Amino acid sequence: VYDDYNPACIISFMHRRSRITCCFLLFSFLFSCNTQPPQTSSETGFYVYRFDPPAFVEFSKDFQVVGEIPFPIPPNCGLFNVFSPPVGSFLAIELSCPNGQTVLLLDVTTASVTQPIRDSDSHFLAWTSDGKATYLKVDSLGDPHIARVFTDGAQDMVPVNVFTYDLASSLNDGEFTFTFSRGLGQGSELWLAKHEGKIVESLHSDPYNYISFARFSPDGSQITFIKIPDTQTPFTLGELWVMGEDGSNPRKLADADAGHGYAAHWSPAGKRIAFVVRENPEDEEANQVSNALISNVYIVAVESGALTQVTHLEEGRVETPFWSPDGNTLVFPVVINDRMEVRIADLRTGEIRSLITESACCPAWMRK
Repeated sequence: VYDDYNPACIISFMHRRSRITCCFLLFSFLFSCNTQPPQTSSETGFYVYRFDPPAFVEFSKDFQVVGEIPFPIPPNCGLFNVFSPPVGSFLAIELSCPNGQTVLLLDVTTASVTQPIRDSDSHFLAWTSDGKATYLKVDSLGDPHIARVFTDGAQDMVPVNVFTYDLASSLNDGEFTFTFSRGLGQGSELWLAKHEGKIVESLHSDPYNYISFARFSPDGSQITFIKIPDTQTPFTLGELWVMGEDGSNPRKLADADAGHGYAAHWSPAGKRIAFVVRENPEDEEANQVSNALISNVYIVAVESGALTQVTHLEEGRVETPFWSPDGNTLVFPVVINDRMEVRIADLRTGEIRSLITESACCPAWMRK
């Protein structure tokens, strides 16, 4: 299961007050698994999750299999997403379980797994810029707060709005954006935090849309984000925007899919952005059911606004695209007839192919 993430649902979810507790059996189950470290390592690693047999498979720069880490999903849980750090050897794995979201940390060099938050739910927000800690939304239904959780087990509180649903680290240590809403029908606000939230300033607000998936450009000079209409409709047509790091000159770049949780990503050179476009905006069923979505990967040139269509699906959907470190390749999940696989698009030749024959998801580039 690769669940969709709808900011509108998350915000509504945060306003509830019934407390939930994560299952301690999850931690014990994972540590009882007979995991083995990958066979080889490199400066840059690329991983995808293969469902059967369940494992994180590591690939070389030319997409050859070089090792794998067995990783069975705990009973009654689904794989929500996988998040790689800017640098480091840990993957953050978010699971969707009966008692709430749970984040695990997998060290790909040792195959060891830790569960940093064990007494409540936890939802991944972002890695710190140095890859040594994650920002997590903790105890959403009880005493919601943002925690900075280090890979060595240390934790501290981050003093920002408890209804934050999106967060992105900048290149500056201890600096990040955070986005929150004051309630359904009130839009959202994007703020910049400095010194781990001790100083904050407003960057952008929109009374009609949720600002989601804010992402700094590689040089930190710009921020891209997706605007999602503040509506009860689960899946809609949104907009891809860009602005200066200080909130200056905000402008729309293109229409984008909204509500499914597909972030846009900067190219390594910071001149292009890859994102997901909905191809059937007039289909009412696609407004309510994720499986009805037809979508493709596009690239927009930030300066000119020129659009390039990368994939040409006429059925099924693509999910969040990720750039290779050299900027020549995009990797992304594709879902057709409820089967998910990971595909590779060579931007120099236009060739698109499946990475492996087995069902897979969650591509993740790592700079170790």
